[in-house]
Amino acid sequence: MKWIFLLLITTVITMLGCTPTEKPVTSDDVLNNPEKYASEEEDMNLKPGEWLTDWDQALSMAKKLNHPILVDFTGSDWCIWCQKLEGEVFSKDKFKDYAKSNLILLKLDFPRSIPQTDEVKKANQEKMKEFNVEGYPTVVLLNTEGKEIARTGYVPGGAEKYVLHLQDLLKQATIK
Repeated sequence: MKWIFLLLITTVITMLGCTPTEKPVTSDDVLNNPEKYASEEEDMNLKPGEWLTDWDQALSMAKKLNHPILVDFTGSDWCIWCQKLEGEVFSKDKFKDYAKSNLILLKLDFPRSIPQTDEVKKANQEKMKEFNVEGYPTVVLLNTEGKEIARTGYVPGGAEKYVLHLQDLLKQATIK
């Protein structure tokens, strides 16, 4: 009974946050005011296969490259299964090579000890609610419009097996 109470308290504390005082910059802001955000725009030209943390940036890249988005909802510093997924799959060359050519990677983190801005916390919470994420890790595959096409999580067997699993999910999504 105590662990349920602790889990409830932790969830409530995690979900509460400060309201940001400043609106975050979106990709539309950058496109409509290139001179104002010139240096930030250069930073947005990340290489395929790198993990993004900004929804708008990931969606923009997905449209530009016509790749689905892999969203990793994770508790990177406390979730054992998230850490296993990172260590056994996401950090391996087999996954990285596949992702570079086929996916846009978006990590939405819910850490306990790693500092995040209030804006990032709020944005991640909104996406967690939007996609009904109830546990970690949750991996959601999205089309270039940001609509869910498949959902998974940790799958044992390493990077090669995970890549085959993702390919199967994406193939099934195109058949539907």
